Amino acid sequence: MTAPGPRAPADLSVNQMTVRQLPLPELVTACAQLGVRGVGLWREPVRAYGVEAAAALVRAAGLGVTTLCRGGFLTATDPAERARALADNRAAVDEAAALGTATLVLVSGGLPPGDRDLAAARARVADALAELAPHAADRGVRLAIEPLHPMYAADRCVVSTLDQALDLAEPFPAGQVGVCVDTYHVWWDDRAPAAVARAGGTGRLHAFQLADWTTPLPHGVLTGRGQLGDGAVDLRRWRRLMAAAGYTGPVEVELFNEELWARDGREVLAETVDRYRSHARTPAR
Repeated sequence: MTAPGPRAPADLSVNQMTVRQLPLPELVTACAQLGVRGVGLWREPVRAYGVEAAAALVRAAGLGVTTLCRGGFLTATDPAERARALADNRAAVDEAAALGTATLVLVSGGLPPGDRDLAAARARVADALAELAPHAADRGVRLAIEPLHPMYAADRCVVSTLDQALDLAEPFPAGQVGVCVDTYHVWWDDRAPAAVARAGGTGRLHAFQLADWTTPLPHGVLTGRGQLGDGAVDLRRWRRLMAAAGYTGPVEVELFNEELWARDGREVLAETVDRYRSHARTPAR
């Protein structure tokens, strides 16, 4: 096992999926040992462990939950499916509150089978937000809309750009609905820097996630998120953009990568801390 290096930077958070091979107690222990102060959690493993038990585990280790992933999938046209999605999202809000995180990340959902109307699907997301935002506000939870790369528009997320996400967020108070900026999904968009500034100016930068873009993408593309420094994304530039827009929150590394998952999780975690320090942090001037 790789010996741990210097303690992690204070703003670093590690998303649970980065080292999904680690059971939650082992993840929390390893983060605490490396000085990682925040974790982003996923609903499925948290539910399997127990929401209240997970909250107690994280608190006892002195960590904070930076985000809960994920809510969303709000594009159904069938009334029963829509009702189930709204109920599930209300449950996700309650779980986020129980875990002590202020931020629930939302992935909008793709097109229903046989549907080709992206605008109508986004309108259904807007309608769902109108129902969910008050419930989230009552629980002290913000909804962070995450745009995904356009390759996911058909099956996973009809919101592909930060501007689209902000258009959905802006009818609501900033403390209720904002955006999640994930470098993997928006690094290619030359309008994204202006959208970051737009979001910062209205107080809607609710979460910031890092992953690199490497090619070739794997089959199915979901597990193509590269380790920091292995790909094409100028990670330091994105941190500067977010800072210039007023973002002062945690920076969460979220990697979906089969090769990383096949390795020793503690080694991957230590490597991620080192890569963040080497490739993402803005050097002191």
